[in-house]
Amino acid sequence: MHDSAVFLIEFGAIILGLGLLGRLAGRFSFSPIPLYLLAGLAFGKGGIYPLGTSEEFVAIGAEIGVVLLLLMLGLEYTASDLVSNLKTQYPAGLVDAALNALPGAVMALLLGWGPVAAVVLAGVTWISSSGVIAKVLGDLGRLGNRETPVILSILVLEDLSMAVYLPIVTALLAGAGLAAGSLTLAIALGVAGLVLLIAVRYGRHISRFVSSDDSEKLLLVVLGLTLLVAGIAQQLQVSAAVGAFLVGIALSGEVAEGAHHLLAPLRDLFAAVFFVFFGLHTDPSSIPPVLLPALALAVVTALTKIATGYWAAKRAGISARGRWRAGGTLVARGEFSIVIAGLAVTAGIEPSLGPLATAYVLILVILGPLTARYTEPVARRLTGRSRDTKPLLADGGTIPLAASAPETTVRATADDQDAVGSA
Repeated sequence: MHDSAVFLIEFGAIILGLGLLGRLAGRFSFSPIPLYLLAGLAFGKGGIYPLGTSEEFVAIGAEIGVVLLLLMLGLEYTASDLVSNLKTQYPAGLVDAALNALPGAVMALLLGWGPVAAVVLAGVTWISSSGVIAKVLGDLGRLGNRETPVILSILVLEDLSMAVYLPIVTALLAGAGLAAGSLTLAIALGVAGLVLLIAVRYGRHISRFVSSDDSEKLLLVVLGLTLLVAGIAQQLQVSAAVGAFLVGIALSGEVAEGAHHLLAPLRDLFAAVFFVFFGLHTDPSSIPPVLLPALALAVVTALTKIATGYWAAKRAGISARGRWRAGGTLVARGEFSIVIAGLAVTAGIEPSLGPLATAYVLILVILGPLTARYTEPVARRLTGRSRDTKPLLADGGTIPLAASAPETTVRATADDQDAVGSA
């Protein structure tokens, strides 16, 4: 009974604190993610007041948070949109891997950690945080922007690449070589391809099966199906996030709209728990010794991510402002980077790799929401481009500001025709 009371007190205090931090961030029009992380850091291992009883529940809530973030992102797009984007954006995925994995590998070799650690750190610096980015896109109202499908395509390509990367890394860490991971790799690729095929070909049937006029039944079926698919995907060495995302794109029409409305509050709750959980498992005392290399790596890979997003958006025909927004949004690292580093720590490859990866991710997961918001205006100021605030007519002309639509109406400007709406 005592443990139950302590759990309720701790978890209630966490939720209340998150609500207050969210209100504080909202007052300054700022993403609450950095505040959530710092709160977790303060009350985690080595923090001001480490939590104990509620930690296991918070861990489960964090996993659900990532799943719901990716499900909601998937609900914004159809299966045909995904396939089309993947076909057109795969070169961006290759550029992304080359620009962002290489700095991590080079840093590990410069520190004398050896080739296996170099492969691990390459993965840490390569993968952006789908969870953080999904939250930031929602916070900034950019889910309907033209550059968002480009960002989404890169994230999906990264997550699908993990189906190849993780089995290889696991085999290397076990000292078994590449051949030992071939069976796991084949299974992972097969499962990812099968789920995508089902989503593309049978999405209508899935939507019909899930559909219900009763909001309670719709919520239970969609949530249960998502968690089930995510769990099966993870069991088969495919990312749970990929599984949840594919469930989202498999649902369409009224079902997708209804599920989005019902699941939005749950997503916000568990997403906040995810960011707190990340901070809870970071010991502040382990950060100072590796802070300088982590900071250097963060600066380099923030620039390479911005370059990746800019290039990919330019290739897709997005205007300059949308390119900068795409690049700035991709900067954050998070859940996958920690998972990859955790594999190396468990295998005992390099004692300093875990703290460095933690410091690196913490820097970028705090910096990521800032770059998402400010990369475009800073780049615009540095390049000397002025903002044209005159709304466009359908034929591309302008109308007087006095005749403009109200501020609640979505408008395109002469220099920014990418903000075509938000979810």
